[in-house]
Amino acid sequence: MHMAEETTQLLARLGVSNADITNGNLAVTSPLTGQQIAAVPTDSAADVAAKIKQAKAAFSIWRSVPAPHRGELVRLFGEELRTSKQDLGRLVSIEVGKIPSEGEGEVQEMIDICDFAVGLSRQLYGLTIATERPGHRMMEQWHPLGPVGVISAFNFPVAVWSWNTALALVCGDPVIWKPSEKAPLTALACMAIMARALKRFDDAPDGLLSLIIGAGDIGAALVESPDVALISATGSTRMGRIVGPKVAERFGRVILELGGNNAGIVTPSADIDMTLRAVAFGAMGTAGQRCTTLRRLFVHSSVYDKVVPGLQKAYQSVSVGNPLTTESLVGPLIDKQAFDQMQKALAAATNAGGEVTGGERVENGHPNAYYARPALVEMPKHEGIVLQETFAPILYVVKYDWLEDAIHWHNEVGAGLSSCIFTLDMQEAELFLSAAGSDCGIANVNIATSGAEIGGAFGGEKETGGGRESGSDAWKGYMRRATNTINYSKELPLAQGVSFDI
Repeated sequence: MHMAEETTQLLARLGVSNADITNGNLAVTSPLTGQQIAAVPTDSAADVAAKIKQAKAAFSIWRSVPAPHRGELVRLFGEELRTSKQDLGRLVSIEVGKIPSEGEGEVQEMIDICDFAVGLSRQLYGLTIATERPGHRMMEQWHPLGPVGVISAFNFPVAVWSWNTALALVCGDPVIWKPSEKAPLTALACMAIMARALKRFDDAPDGLLSLIIGAGDIGAALVESPDVALISATGSTRMGRIVGPKVAERFGRVILELGGNNAGIVTPSADIDMTLRAVAFGAMGTAGQRCTTLRRLFVHSSVYDKVVPGLQKAYQSVSVGNPLTTESLVGPLIDKQAFDQMQKALAAATNAGGEVTGGERVENGHPNAYYARPALVEMPKHEGIVLQETFAPILYVVKYDWLEDAIHWHNEVGAGLSSCIFTLDMQEAELFLSAAGSDCGIANVNIATSGAEIGGAFGGEKETGGGRESGSDAWKGYMRRATNTINYSKELPLAQGVSFDI
């Protein structure tokens, strides 16, 4: 079956009509073959303004719906996702090139965050705070914030939206979604699945959830609108430097999930076999196109000659190809631009004295599809291109002798998303997790940098943007805090002993 035909059938089963994916002005290609599989219509600035207006009106209703009842909509969405998991996962693989287990795994992540959010809908708690004034009570409450704009990237075309949407909905906020223009089909499918949940829910206001499709100017209209209380944007640091100031200028709120030049440290005590397996997935999974991909590895000189040959063997033997027609573990890069950036980075590494294993293009019979063998690069120093994130399967390896040096190099880059150390030494592990260790938002011991669970708050520091999504108390980002003081006495004492008697 031709991929365009299969895509049409998948979308039909998911609830997207043929009219929504044909004769549009945005061509959609699959990185698996480089061939066009659909053409979707895009939104105008007027469309965006209308959807923002609808979301604002929906907020005036949704904010007063009891949170547990808001959670019921998310529960129904989770049920619909369960019935659509295989089809939506397959569509993810077609649209962005993930292997089947990762495509379905991304949908499972959506299901998991729905379960988390349903429980959360009964736990949007504040605090009761000790007050210095007799006959008074002080407390805090959390209230819905307002319409939320979600800007997502191609590499996780559905999961990141669901992280934001599940939490925003139970917190009382409407959501306007701008997906990557490289992945609009999975967004259309998600909205069709949500429409089934909304139909079962029956009393959600119009405009509670909407989708806008288009390029950067469409996103700008969302970012600059004073009626969008929060922008949650996932993408490059370059994008964050544009979005952040624009939202700050209007005193809006942002959750930024940006770059991640993530690193790992292999110590003398590391379990080498486990380390090799963890590094292989962390560095090569999703063809190196995860924000949490392992991109730098510092290996102690005493185990370097064990670790590097083991990795070279894995890099030379890993299967690269179409994951829907073969058993390949590494699929394609998203497009030619990504491949060209990879080759440019490898050339810079070679010029700096790096020794490259892999990195070459793997032909698969489709001239417009860009498959590349993951690259392992032994570098003489931690400098130059190693300090820059390339969104491709490149792992730079640097030898070290002292853990303090490795931690210093680890923290030397601009981004601060995910990190890891492989060690069986408690002191090494605790140092890495301490304030003097990793400066990242995620720090792991004996697992690689990727594969975060939804239960923990996801995000990073420095040029990663400082945002937090998903678990823990990330829900507070979608709400506003009010501190309340209630006087139930007949007196009027002031705080700090101030006297003001008239």
